[in-house]
Amino acid sequence: MDFLIALGALCFLMLVAYRGFSVILFAPVAAMGAVLLTDPAAVPAAFSGVFMERMVGFVKDYFPVFLLGAVFGKMIEISGFSKSIVSAVIGMLGERQAMLSIVLVGAILTYGGVSLFVVVFAVYPFAAEMFRQSHIPKRLIPGTIALGAFSFTMDSLPGTPQIQNIIPTTYFKTTAFAAPALGVIGAVFILIAGVTYLEWQRRRAMAAGEGYGEGHANEPPPMEHEKLAPAWVAILPLVLVFVLNKLFTAMIKDGYGASYDLKLPAMATPLHVAVDKLAAVWAVEGALLAGVIAVLVLAWRPVSKRFAEGGKAAVAGALLASINTASEYGFGAVIATLPGFIVIRDALGVIPNPLVREAVTVTSLAGITGSASGGMSIALAAMSKDFIEAANAHGVPMDVLHRVAAMASGGMDTLPHNGAVITLLMVCGLTHKQSYKDIFAVTVIKTTAVFVVIATYYLTGWV
Repeated sequence: MDFLIALGALCFLMLVAYRGFSVILFAPVAAMGAVLLTDPAAVPAAFSGVFMERMVGFVKDYFPVFLLGAVFGKMIEISGFSKSIVSAVIGMLGERQAMLSIVLVGAILTYGGVSLFVVVFAVYPFAAEMFRQSHIPKRLIPGTIALGAFSFTMDSLPGTPQIQNIIPTTYFKTTAFAAPALGVIGAVFILIAGVTYLEWQRRRAMAAGEGYGEGHANEPPPMEHEKLAPAWVAILPLVLVFVLNKLFTAMIKDGYGASYDLKLPAMATPLHVAVDKLAAVWAVEGALLAGVIAVLVLAWRPVSKRFAEGGKAAVAGALLASINTASEYGFGAVIATLPGFIVIRDALGVIPNPLVREAVTVTSLAGITGSASGGMSIALAAMSKDFIEAANAHGVPMDVLHRVAAMASGGMDTLPHNGAVITLLMVCGLTHKQSYKDIFAVTVIKTTAVFVVIATYYLTGWV
């Protein structure tokens, strides 16, 4: 019965997310419902002492990353830099390489720190134009954008400032550049396998005489030829974010050490800050802030005209994304206190290999919640100590544990109820029936890549 209560709460949250209801509203409902069925008297204390404490703790640690990432991405968009980068990549590869061009554009933008939601809106008009001219079915656009924006640059490549690569740092005391060799291997696998699949689908459609199609919804108007900034100028802020992220990571660790005692004149006692858990978060925040300043300097005129409107949109998006994930985090913390979760934990504990156990746990919860960051947060909040103990017992470095958790979070997260998937299909004017098959193929490739990375580590010892 205890197991069914925990499983029922997870399934309920998955169902409401799939039906489009707010996770912010229903995560506490699901969590408190599970507590009510276990111990009715504990509901108020569990809500205030566990759910809200963990939810607020998540916001405290990660909201600046969400906010700065959203502002940076919005400024890259309104400055015209995203259009410049897209045009440059298309110009280099040519219109015949439409699919590869869109994949690489999405990869460049997300690896440079632009939110994947911003990337969807920025890239779709170019993808529609290129696919129309190349007679490629429009139904393949979502899978192509998903491969570029939702996969290897989100959680595989070392140094990516996306939140999925930052969350593990606070649990394993690692950096965003953890396990660079394994991350690159996983990214190359995803890119090659993904592009191969998409090209196979394109050739099949061509052989069947299927073109772009007609009567589509949400078709963008023909692209206007406007004066854009040089590509090298447009990409400078993205490069700056990457370089400074690496530089700040080293500087913070060298300058502060493992901890810092904050003592200001009006403070009665010093505040002890665990720097080793926050160094990667501080580094990416500093890098994104520098990126925002760089865009302001390089594109003051267009940005200043639309900054007020764009800033409001960015803040609203950051608030929604962070509170959504924080609610799932609080939900996971509550479920982890229930006896039913012990059954789940013990069942997963039967898996002898610590990396496989971590990968299965994280990707399963990411799939159930429909969120990479949410599923990983639930798994690490509840089981990170178990993962660390098992890894230490088997001599597995924390960097490998970090990379496997990050990549596993981006595995089965893109099931049909995932918010990014729903947004992507809505922007493209397509339905799950028309295009989800290709997104799911990317999902399977991402999930497979996690186990390729695990096998590579055990065969070679590379980190």
